[in-house]
This record gives sequence, structure tokens and C-alpha cells, in this order.
Amino acid sequence: MRYSIVLFKDKSKKKIIKKFVSFQKANLFFEKLIGESSSIKFEVRIENAKECKYDLALIDSNPKEFNQIYFTDEFGRNIKVKLEDNRQSIVKILQYRKEELIQDLQTGEKINFEKILNKYLRNQNLKMMYSLNNKIIIQDEEKVFLFSLKNPEESLRFLSVISDYFLKNKRSDCLFIKDNSKPQKKYLYDLLEKKGWKKSVLYRGSTTYRTR
Repeated sequence: MRYSIVLFKDKSKKKIIKKFVSFQKANLFFEKLIGESSSIKFEVRIENAKECKYDLALIDSNPKEFNQIYFTDEFGRNIKVKLEDNRQSIVKILQYRKEELIQDLQTGEKINFEKILNKYLRNQNLKMMYSLNNKIIIQDEEKVFLFSLKNPEESLRFLSVISDYFLKNKRSDCLFIKDNSKPQKKYLYDLLEKKGWKKSVLYRGSTTYRTR
């Protein structure tokens, strides 16, 4: 197999996704993945408590000419792409948005942005969405749903992303509350406790998940 599609994390090779004999098929698959990536609304930005970035590359293992590829970092410096085999050459490389998964504390499953929209925000009832520590709360009349993210900053980012989505799609059936004042937190703790959630779960701010 001459060509391979490779995922990079923070400028270092993470894994080979697929290999191909022909450039045409490899390039079509590469463009397909990049297209799917560009449609992702809530991407991974944190792993193992550290910020991270992904890139997708199409690599030729038997190039006629060797072309070294460089990244430009946040300080404008050129960083050489590291490959295990010096005979390999990167044909193209683009930023890749890897989809983030969110812990659904109702079911214990990890679900994506689209599933939250389709399962919990589908109807036209007026809903409320809050952030609390590393949690997201959806209140739909008497129903309350709870989700867990990696940290409080990620829960606020999710709230901003989904708020932007509603605004872009001219939906007005959900109010997004970013107020983290003590009275607001007390209201949410009381609301969730009445629904059966334990304080030990609600106060937690990390990705150690626990169901009811």
C-alpha cells in the first residue's frame, strides 16, 4: 500500500486510519473525511486535561520527490512534521475537527451534539439550558436532563456552541443561562436534588462519571 491517511495530534503521528494503493482513492477518502470533519459542531479541544489539536494527512510512502511539510504554530514558528520513515512524504495535510462526545447521565452513554439536539431538544416547548460546574442541564417543563463534560470551561463552550446553533437556525424555543451566581447555583442544586441526583455527582467538576 503506497498511500495512507494519517491522523496527527499536536503535530505528532497518532494513528493510521486507512491505506490505499492508488492516489485517486486515497485522495477521495481524505476529502471525504475532511468534509465530514468540517460539519462537526462541537469538536475535541481537551484531552487528558490538556489542550490539543488534530490534523489529517495524506502520506505517500514512495514519493518521486521528497517534500517536507511544516506546521505554523501559534507563535508563527515553522515546525517540521515528524514521520517515522524518512522516505515518506506528506502530500497534503489539513486541520481536522474530531467530534467530542458528551456523557449522558440519564443513560451512561457518550453521545454527540446531534443526538442531544434530536433526542432532548427536538420539540418546540420552551426549554431552559444551564451550565453547572462541568455539567449541562436541560429543563423541558417538568423534565430535567443532565450531561457531563470534561471541565467547567467545556460546559460553557458547549452552551455557547449550541446557543449559536439555535440563533443561526432561527430557533427561539430554548433559553441559555450562563449565570453562575450563588443564587442560580442554589436553584439548580435544589432542582436536581428533587429529581433524584446526589450532591456528590452535582459538585464534581471533572470527568469521573457516575450515574444515579
